[in-house]
Amino acid sequence: MSSQLPWLEPGDPLPRPASAWGSDDPAPGLLAAGGALDVPTLCAAYAQATFPWYGPGQPILWWSPDPRMVLPVAQFRLHRSLRKTLQAFHARADCEIRVDSAFEAVITACATKERSGQAGTWIVPEMVEAYTDLHAAGHAHSVETWVGGELVGGLYCVALGRAVFGESMFAHATDASKIALAALVSLCRRHGVEMIDCQQNTRHLASLGALEMPRGRFLAHVEQACRQPGPPWQFDPLYWNALLP
Repeated sequence: MSSQLPWLEPGDPLPRPASAWGSDDPAPGLLAAGGALDVPTLCAAYAQATFPWYGPGQPILWWSPDPRMVLPVAQFRLHRSLRKTLQAFHARADCEIRVDSAFEAVITACATKERSGQAGTWIVPEMVEAYTDLHAAGHAHSVETWVGGELVGGLYCVALGRAVFGESMFAHATDASKIALAALVSLCRRHGVEMIDCQQNTRHLASLGALEMPRGRFLAHVEQACRQPGPPWQFDPLYWNALLP
């Protein structure tokens, strides 16, 4: 691949994912720079398996890695310790999962959480604003862990039809983000969503059943899933039956 990176003006279409930098280039998976973070651009990007990721002081950078890390929801590994945590959570009257009740609080918590080995955050203020607008348009959602009336953890994701793209999680209590992820998996299983995009390979995600998938195969999945009706973004405690029979 050429190391010449395309520069986008607001409103320009993104290049095809296959043109992203490869393993011999400076930043494998990097597709383009510039453009805008408005709702139509973000929707078009996710529909072709592309997402923005950049840090403070950088231009908008668009990525489409190959391979892609995904979590097939049927292969989600519920380890014994998390199973016990979920059973205890489900049994308590003051514990609940909410969806989209505090999106701005969730993304703000994700943006401000400390990350080991990282200086600052990629969820810059412009990203918070953009994904809040995406949420208002019905394409970004939060799954939230509440205990005693307090938000203690959660995650946010992007959804186009049955294509679901995980973005970030936070926890202010032990396992609170894992509970939110388990709830998202349960919701996806209940409504026929096959996989959750995880973007990058990490040991933690692999331990939960995530695996790498060739970009072409992932893009074919996204194109098909985007054409299907999306799930209702609400959580019923009965959904836990998908994980806790």
